[in-house]
Amino acid sequence: MYAWLWRKLPGRPPARLLTAAVLVLAAVALLWYVVFPLMEPAVTLDEVTVRK
Repeated sequence: MYAWLWRKLPGRPPARLLTAAVLVLAAVALLWYVVFPLMEPAVTLDEVTVRK
């Protein structure tokens, strides 16, 4: 998968590396600011139950 993505990115290796880094940062930002806030009500991390 990564080799396929690397071949599909335009330009020479330095430009590909920069493009790949931007894509990774965009994916992280999308998760952090959109997906995780939408999921927060469904995931209760504050309520911890320990059973003996």
